[in-house]
Amino acid sequence: MIVKIHKKDCRTVVAVCDNDLLGRKIEENDLQLDLSSDFYKGTDYSDKVLVRDIMRNADVLNVVGKISVALALEEGIIDKNHIIIVDGVPHAQASVEHE
Repeated sequence: MIVKIHKKDCRTVVAVCDNDLLGRKIEENDLQLDLSSDFYKGTDYSDKVLVRDIMRNADVLNVVGKISVALALEEGIIDKNHIIIVDGVPHAQASVEHE
């Protein structure tokens, strides 16, 4: 998975996408995911434990792709109601609650 961490004004926004999606533009009707933008160009992580930790420590999470979305679901960070499908590709955004 590709992970990009954005920090601004004491908030952490984390973008995670499946490796095979990076660099693509996905469109369906009036929905578009631009995975070629710098927002998603981050570091390739193969360690799911590390990605889970990064996701849990985000303030806002943006995930794209079957693997990335499934991992966020497993962690309970997003729920199925957060997921939209754009041309067969799952995408979700959520504010992460910290205990």
